[in-house]
Amino acid sequence: MSALSRNDYRTLVLSALGGALEFYDFIIFVFFAVVIGQLFFPPDMPDWLRQLQTFSIFAAGYLARPLGGIVMAHFGDLLGRKKMFMLSILLMSLPTLAIGFLPTYAVIGIWAPILLLILRIMQGAAIGGEVPGAWVFVSEHVPERHVGFACGTLTAGLTGGILLGSLVATAIHKVYTPAELLSFGWRVPFIIGGLFGLLSVWLRQWLHETPVFKEMQARQALADELPLKTVTSAHRPAVILTMLMTWLLSAAIVVMILMTPILVQKLYGIPATTALQANSIATLFLSAGCIVFGALSDRFGAGRVMMAGCVMLGFTAMLFYRQMAINPERINELYALCGFFVGVIGVVPSTAVRAFPPAIRFSGLSFSYNVAYAIFGGLTPVLISLFLPLDPLAPAHYVLVLSAVGVLTGLYLWRGEEVLSRPDVSLM
Repeated sequence: MSALSRNDYRTLVLSALGGALEFYDFIIFVFFAVVIGQLFFPPDMPDWLRQLQTFSIFAAGYLARPLGGIVMAHFGDLLGRKKMFMLSILLMSLPTLAIGFLPTYAVIGIWAPILLLILRIMQGAAIGGEVPGAWVFVSEHVPERHVGFACGTLTAGLTGGILLGSLVATAIHKVYTPAELLSFGWRVPFIIGGLFGLLSVWLRQWLHETPVFKEMQARQALADELPLKTVTSAHRPAVILTMLMTWLLSAAIVVMILMTPILVQKLYGIPATTALQANSIATLFLSAGCIVFGALSDRFGAGRVMMAGCVMLGFTAMLFYRQMAINPERINELYALCGFFVGVIGVVPSTAVRAFPPAIRFSGLSFSYNVAYAIFGGLTPVLISLFLPLDPLAPAHYVLVLSAVGVLTGLYLWRGEEVLSRPDVSLM
């Protein structure tokens, strides 16, 4: 029942900071989707089609996650967690920097969106290894009874990258005029992100390999040559569970945090600076929520915490979108409330990490998480864009449905925890 040591906190801080900088690189694109759509597609293209194609390029980053995640996880299980932890952030920072210097459609024509698509795919491959790798890395450093808090804190760091992106986007929109933004201002956040990413590579050199992996090396208990084969053949229930939780996570993050600032501008005429400022507040509350829900899962169990959090997530998502139509001046307080309950996703990583044994943990988590995120996270922006003309509350209804899935998943976890807590039940 060990407490967190000084080295544990150091690992948490460095991992969370590096994850925040890398996640900033991945999501900054969405905050400038409108500008990018104007610059990287033909000027005579209809607005709805331009928006759809821009979000499709954003989605391509999600669709590329499984390949990068599976490859890096394979070597993470065989060669070590830290090496892949370093590589993922390097592979993210270089494409981000390149986007900042990319010529637009007016300069190179059709090659502009093609090159942008290629760079987004590279970013997706990098983030595919980063997120599950970070969760595994941190969970194998801390005592078992604090895995929920540690993974929740790391997830708060990742969402802190979204907050950083929102703050930078807000500042860019305030500093530059619309003409300056189209001319060169949009490039600034990508250049900053690339440089931040290189800083993260340097920071991670101070981290050490996980004790769990070192022990497996000493006992020669590493995975066989194809960890993924073992995952898909012997751990299918864990794969399905992780995919369901990832579906919930993707719905909460993609819809409520990444898309909502753009949607409220288009649906309710809320100014960009107001929407981005509210998003910054919501993301701050999201980070706090991840830590709170992660810590609560250590104390009360993941199942019960997930059920309660998902009920409130569905309720606050509906409340937010309904109120924006009649009381847009309440955007800050309502978005903050919703953001906090999006923090229920802080329960997901520790539950998913515990679902797989150490020898194939990285591969199991990476495969399940990235394939599910590629499907659900990648297609969600496109689906929302298609359904919006038919249902103005489509974003809230989507989150409400996934919250119900989260409640059922939490019920399954709760019943499993009750079974394992009985004195007559053994895991052997």
